[in-house]
This record gives sequence, C-alpha cells and structure tokens, in this order.
Amino acid sequence: MLINAQLDYTEADFNAIASLVYNRVGISLHKNKKNLVYNRLIGRVRANKLSNFAQYIKMLGDNSHTEWEYFVNALTTNLTYFFREHYHFELLKAYVNEHFVHTTITEPVRIWCSACSTGEEAYSIAMTMVEVFGTSKPPVKILATDLNTHVLSIARKGHYTPDQLERVTEKQMHQFFITHKHNNTYEIKPEIKALVHFKRLNLMDRQWPMNSQFQAIFCRNVMIYFDKNTQRSLLNKFAHYLPAGSLLFLGHSENFPDHQNQFVLLRQTTYTRV
Repeated sequence: MLINAQLDYTEADFNAIASLVYNRVGISLHKNKKNLVYNRLIGRVRANKLSNFAQYIKMLGDNSHTEWEYFVNALTTNLTYFFREHYHFELLKAYVNEHFVHTTITEPVRIWCSACSTGEEAYSIAMTMVEVFGTSKPPVKILATDLNTHVLSIARKGHYTPDQLERVTEKQMHQFFITHKHNNTYEIKPEIKALVHFKRLNLMDRQWPMNSQFQAIFCRNVMIYFDKNTQRSLLNKFAHYLPAGSLLFLGHSENFPDHQNQFVLLRQTTYTRV
C-alpha cells in the first residue's frame, strides 16, 4: 500500500515515531519500516479525528495519554502458533523430567513466557508440563506477559480456530480443548488455563515486579526488534531471574550479542545459565 498523499506523513514524522517507540518499549524501527508504520497507525490518526501525523505525535507527547496503549498495540508484532519451534518443548520436557519429575520438590516449577502474544506459546508450555508430569495439575506456575493489552485479552479467553491448531495433535485436542461446534472454535480447558497467569509487562521497564526466579524463560523472536545495547540489557535482567543450570529459549533467527558470559549455548537456540 502506498502512502496516501492526502494525509501528511513526513520523514520527520517517522523519525519521531521511531524515537517514541524506542524510548517506550525498546523496539528499533529501521527506515524501511516507514510505510508499515503508516499502515499500522493511520487508523489511530483517523480515530482521533486528526488531519496529520504531526498532530498525533504531539498528542503522544503526553506520556500518560490513553492513546499510548493503542499506539503500542498497533506497532507490536504478534505472530505465534502452538508448539512453534517444537524442539524447544522437547528440550523443556527433557529438562523438567530430569530435574523435577522424579524428585521431591517443595516449590513449583516456574516458567516465564515473556512475550506471550495471543497465548499459544504459554498454553503450549502448560500442555507440555501436563504431559511430562502425567497429571492435569502439575506443580507448575507459568507467568505469561506481553506489552500488548489486546493480545492479552485474547490469550486469557483461550479461544482458537481450527487453522490455529494445525500443530496440535488429535490426542492433545481431546485432552486440552473444549469443542464449541456452534462457532467452530476450540477453547483451552479450565485446568490448563489455571496453570497460566497473564499479566501486562514492558520488558523495557527499569524494574520487573517478579520476586521469584524461574527454571526457564521463553523470549522468542523478541530481541530481533532491539538494538545490541538493548539486547545486552535485557539479557542481564534475565540472568538475574535465572539460577545456574536453568534455561533461556530464544527465537530461531536470534543470536546473542557479543561479550556476554552469563549464558552458554545448549543447542538449537536454547541457552543455559552458567
């Protein structure tokens, strides 16, 4: 889609928007994203009855303005599906089986899905834990966070269409989902929902509210949107929440920035805390 010449949108507007989103959530927008930004935000400019992007940017100058939520939601990407990078879940299953299934544990296994989007990743973790522990009530607590409030509302409901379940086996469909034939959707069963706590969190916040460490953190296909300095900062904060031997899962196209000694590659974009 070409930029609509009837609505003023300049290079300076794009640079201002890129600066706003970087400072707020750490996302680094390159110049080739100019048209994408226009397409993502044009609806918000019109919804606020503004005649150009400069007016919209001026409105966002108020850091407490309610439009910030819509702005961030519009510019965050939320591509996900069940059991994405299936090997990660096999590694998680093997790790939990080795360290927790056959031992007496006094605290639940804590796992953090740090960019949960519409919930498929968090629920995939929950299903994996049910399978590895062999019970619908495993000793597991899953924190699922995202910046985007819209996708969090979808995740909490846990309703999905058949095309979203392509990687879910027939056995898993029967075990973990309720079929709603009237609208051809599938809902995550209550006992699986109970394992996951959804919460809004900006990874760029200076301090995170969690008080406990995690045995595994999923941060997949997130760091590709950050520059190297932001990546290093994020890894340092993750390291604080991961004890030695725990796991960090990244996306298949992501690499660690140089000069870090807190994680070593286990295999296939899975790292262990040293």
